[in-house]
Amino acid sequence: MGNLLKVLTREIENYPHFFLDFENAQPTEGEREVWNQVSAVLQDSESILADLQAYKGAGQEIRDAIQNPNDIQLQEKAWNAVCPLVVRLKRFYEFSIRLEKALQNLLECLTCPPYTPTQHLEREQALAKEFAEILHFTLRFDELKMRNPAIQNDFSYYRRTISRNRINNMHLDIENEVNNEMANRMSLFYAEATPMLKTLSNATTYFVSENKTLPIENTTDCLSTMISVCKVMLETPEYRSRFTSEETLLFCMRVMVGVIILYDHVHPVGAFCKTSKIDMKGCIKVLKEQPPDSVEGLLNALRFTTKHLNDESTSKQIRAMLQ
Repeated sequence: MGNLLKVLTREIENYPHFFLDFENAQPTEGEREVWNQVSAVLQDSESILADLQAYKGAGQEIRDAIQNPNDIQLQEKAWNAVCPLVVRLKRFYEFSIRLEKALQNLLECLTCPPYTPTQHLEREQALAKEFAEILHFTLRFDELKMRNPAIQNDFSYYRRTISRNRINNMHLDIENEVNNEMANRMSLFYAEATPMLKTLSNATTYFVSENKTLPIENTTDCLSTMISVCKVMLETPEYRSRFTSEETLLFCMRVMVGVIILYDHVHPVGAFCKTSKIDMKGCIKVLKEQPPDSVEGLLNALRFTTKHLNDESTSKQIRAMLQ
């Protein structure tokens, strides 16, 4: 009996159990300053997503211009179609920089001594909720970006044209908006399959390397605790019944998957090996118990945007679950 109790206690230690109020968490006085800073960034997230969803691209105009290189009117038409789109892409890119800073502010609060990551997430639920919202946004942004090849086509055309015009010594107003240095940075950002996730991974890795006195475990434990809390809330009827909306369930699933992917990119050996603090089988099982249309995109995110799934250290069982 004593041994069984030890095993159960160890399991509870490994996988923290508490309810994180994603619907109503309000900042305490101690959280308010950082909460306000992050909130100011997040208030633009929905308009960024709506803008990205409405992004149609200038494919036809670009094709016409390329096929008729001597037709000045078609060249101008393509250029005039692409320029406002590039300004829009710059807005998305600049938002990623603001999001990076917001994430680092949150990590600072949620990992600092004397509290453990579990105590932080339990005590500072409004900050934990903002952290979750950043991950939720990231997955939605990257999903939309991956489905829209026009973004890279438009930007490539823009860069080719501006280089050609520079050779011809033409000055263009758009260069005040997107100069060469900015275009280079944007190009690296949009070359990524999942640019927002890459931004967050880099931000988290940078946070760990800059805070040399803070053990990396504080950061990875913060992530694994968030994963565990989402999984427990999804699989525990008592917790699920406290959500007032189906949307919160989907939010919880997206956050769980987003944090798994982030953990897998940041942790030296990733999320899938036996020594990781994540109940990976439990997380996949929870997803597979949901209606297929609401989780197929999330399962694909685990299949295709994680870093360590195909490592030798990943068990065959986990790989089979994701096939």
